[in-house]
Amino acid sequence: MTPARLVACVCAAQVCAQIGAYTWPALLPGFLAEWHLTNREAGWITGIFYAAYTVSVPILVTLTDRVDARAVYLSGVALTVASHLSFAVFADGPWGAAAARALAGVGWAGTYMTGLKLLADRVEPVLMSRAVAGHAASIGIAGAISFVFAGTLGRWLGWRGAFAAAAVAALIAWLIVFFWAPARERRGARPAGALFDFRPVLRNRSAMAYAVAYCAHTWEMNALRGWAVAFLAYVAAATGDASPWIAPTAVAMTMGLIGTWASVAGNEAAIRLGRPRLVRLAMTACVLCAAGVGFLGARSYPVAAGLVLLYGLLIWLDSSSLTAGAAGSADPERRGATLALHSMAGYAGGAVGPIVIGWILDLSGGMSTMGWGLAFLHVAVIALLVGLSFSKLAHVVVRPLQLGARAVRAADADWRACTGCGARLAPAPQQESVAALLAARGLAAGAHLERCPACRRRALATSQAGLVEAGLQPPAAPTAKASGAVAEAA
Repeated sequence: MTPARLVACVCAAQVCAQIGAYTWPALLPGFLAEWHLTNREAGWITGIFYAAYTVSVPILVTLTDRVDARAVYLSGVALTVASHLSFAVFADGPWGAAAARALAGVGWAGTYMTGLKLLADRVEPVLMSRAVAGHAASIGIAGAISFVFAGTLGRWLGWRGAFAAAAVAALIAWLIVFFWAPARERRGARPAGALFDFRPVLRNRSAMAYAVAYCAHTWEMNALRGWAVAFLAYVAAATGDASPWIAPTAVAMTMGLIGTWASVAGNEAAIRLGRPRLVRLAMTACVLCAAGVGFLGARSYPVAAGLVLLYGLLIWLDSSSLTAGAAGSADPERRGATLALHSMAGYAGGAVGPIVIGWILDLSGGMSTMGWGLAFLHVAVIALLVGLSFSKLAHVVVRPLQLGARAVRAADADWRACTGCGARLAPAPQQESVAALLAARGLAAGAHLERCPACRRRALATSQAGLVEAGLQPPAAPTAKASGAVAEAA
């Protein structure tokens, strides 16, 4: 099979695997009524999908450094099939639904990033950029269509039929990869170091900054995606609009499609504006939109639909930029582990966001204008706090953390002393990590790391003074022997 056909097959498989991912949030208004769920319970069932993903993804994605990504992918899709079937057959209340959704989260952890890794292992670099774009587009489009897919089948076949259809679609994805994606023999030596050692990644401050921002980004994305249909259904009922001009599931689908386009467009804008600047602008706009979507949208269905679409566009605007920033800041030898932690941080926020929405709605006395306003307002607060890390006010947050870390640092830690003056210099593990990082890039630290800044400046000044002094010395006078030799030559 040609590489281009392989990309097409994997993208088609991802569409089939993802098209049933949002069956639960698409049918959430019906479950709230049929099972008499509280908003808190509904939030937990929505969030447990992302929580299971968060726990599983650092293991499954990192495992592809030692195991063929095809095997991990097929296992993930098989779990997805099992989760949809178990929901369709056994779910009869919140506990069964939560168990099935947790299994779906583990399945998606073995499917999403491993599908991209499967392509990266088999496609040449010239085609890889288009492969990544096609993979991202297939995921985004399938996730958007998932809402209408579930809503339509739910009306025709009931919610059990909708989940059964999602299982059939995921089974088709498994068959596509099993028959058309060839197995790959691993060549070369095994990578050095422990497989699940994430400490070097955690010390990469730039990559971790993007991971924290991605956590807030996914927090608000999944809060909106998990509750958008329920919010619009509430607005339609509260305003007496029994037959809205566009159904809530159609609005959610349109939101996903617009978000896919916004993610690509935002990445292009980041190239021109700079990635940190785009992230700041997108987060600022999200703060303003989130603060008003609940209070203003709850009064009119057209306004609510418009604000949901605008908010979705703004949320997705910096999606690609955050992931690209993490990948670009990563050590090439640890890029897989960096992306695994990046994805883990994002989906940790994605697990909490829907749960907090449900809690706030219940604490506010149920679905109401005030309840929805406060629910979305908490997302604005999260985005505002995390957005500070990309602003000129970052020191307001970072400096107290640095002082706190310095205050709790163990007094009996193994500190290295300066070889020049004997002053306490730096913790031994930190000094060793810097030396190892420089050595990995072909740089020798020499005695530079063994001296404090004052001793370094003193040594530099001394060496420069020696060079200057040597350059200013007059030439040596000729000896008597040398003078005689000159005379004889004359």
